[in-house]
Amino acid sequence: MTSKHEPRLGEHLDVSKMPIYMLLARLGKQTLRPGGMELTRQMLELLDVQSSDEVVEFAPGVGATARLILSRAPAQYTAIDRDEASVRQVSRYLKGPNQQCVIGRSEHTDLPDTSTTVVLGEAMLTMQTASHKEQIITEAARILKPGGRYGIHEVCLKPDNLDDATKNEIEKALSEVSRVGTRPLTQSEWCALLEGAKFQIRDTVIAPFHLLEPPRVLRDEGLLGTLRLLVNVLRDGAARQRVIAMRSVIRRYQDRLGAIAFVAVKPE
Repeated sequence: MTSKHEPRLGEHLDVSKMPIYMLLARLGKQTLRPGGMELTRQMLELLDVQSSDEVVEFAPGVGATARLILSRAPAQYTAIDRDEASVRQVSRYLKGPNQQCVIGRSEHTDLPDTSTTVVLGEAMLTMQTASHKEQIITEAARILKPGGRYGIHEVCLKPDNLDDATKNEIEKALSEVSRVGTRPLTQSEWCALLEGAKFQIRDTVIAPFHLLEPPRVLRDEGLLGTLRLLVNVLRDGAARQRVIAMRSVIRRYQDRLGAIAFVAVKPE
């Protein structure tokens, strides 16, 4: 008897063409958020998920944040991801009757209006076009109950008055090296998007964008996870070149890049 094949992230893609987040996940990196687990934990503390909350997570990826949310034992947890491999991986962490991870699109979830109290998404809006960013944020507003909280954790550009030429240069460099459209915004631009969907911004936290710096990797992945990641990178020459190139671009623009998290509230 043969076992059913389970898809792996990006398994049909050449390493040279694979989006960087898929490549890093394949190499064993569990934390794929621009501000690391520290900023994720800060955002979750500000969201203050309680046992009475109904939580929806957009694009949960490999499930690192999902596990932190589930440890808070919300009344309901729903994750939505476009990738079948991500859905299968996150589903392994779901044990309760009101927990599910389904294939779907964050801009059109098919969930009922005002059906949830907390929505969150990390490291996914940055990769969307301007119109898709608006659609996803509008969808979060639609499914949230009045007074519900929306958390995002993304890449930001700095300072707020950064000129358009530099913005375009950074966007092009990040998109080329990551093999996926990467469109970070300044803090004020992120605020404008949230406020355009009638959200009231309650909390803002900024952190360095040190995704691939050794101290951050060690804090995020732990010693064993870091060693496992290092071994996998050393074994795969093509993957190693991609990781080095990504780190090089982030370092080149380190004074212009950061990570940012917001918690916004839907008005009563």
